[in-house]
Amino acid sequence: MDTTNPPPLSTEELERYARHIVLPEIGGPGQQALKRARVLVIGAGGLGAPVLEYLAAAGIGTLGIVDDDHVSLSNLQRQVIHDTESVGQSKGESAQKSIGRINPHVTVELHQLRLTQENAGELVRAYDIVVDGSDNFETRYAVADACAEEKRPLVHAAVGRFDGSLTVLIPYETNSSGTQNPSYRDLFPEAPPAGLVPSCAEAGVIGALTGVMGTLQAMEVIKLITASGEPLVGRLLLYDALGARFDTMKYGRSTR
Repeated sequence: MDTTNPPPLSTEELERYARHIVLPEIGGPGQQALKRARVLVIGAGGLGAPVLEYLAAAGIGTLGIVDDDHVSLSNLQRQVIHDTESVGQSKGESAQKSIGRINPHVTVELHQLRLTQENAGELVRAYDIVVDGSDNFETRYAVADACAEEKRPLVHAAVGRFDGSLTVLIPYETNSSGTQNPSYRDLFPEAPPAGLVPSCAEAGVIGALTGVMGTLQAMEVIKLITASGEPLVGRLLLYDALGARFDTMKYGRSTR
């Protein structure tokens, strides 16, 4: 990310972000880094909704949204960035309007298309960090491969009926011991057979679960941008909503 010529924060922005600025881990420099940052969010659905809301509120300078779908009534149980009046609108445009109401200082770039192996590289290349809120393995592999190739951090999450997982992927770098960080394909070498993993429409999903996991994704993005804390690199965070339990599993580079 570009660290030169940080944009000045206006008086209104200083007040808006006051609770960030008093944090030693963020402060003025961290808030300026958030303002400089360009973050691409794949999907404005269940995971993307809280990601976009919290990153907009945090003062991310530019948010890119990749989504080619339209808002339906069945989305509203979990996709909280949209409302009843948004039904029938494109998800990108609906999300853009909500972001404008949350924080007018955020620039939104819409990509109303489906991310594929062919266009993923060009899309992620224009951003500093990518957040995967997609709901299918084809898109997940495409964005993960593109981020690895273009050297962009990827914050990935997925949800089931009452459970979720989260990790941060930076496979082009090494860890403190000099070992190459793992990639998405180290974690999931290949997609499961078609039909094995039911969709949300088939299996159902509790709406608040996507809020938990999407908010955690937003937190990882903020940590990466402000160099705060320890990102979930080489660690998979697992959340069991019914048991109210978080577990963390370490994983590494494949030996195959």
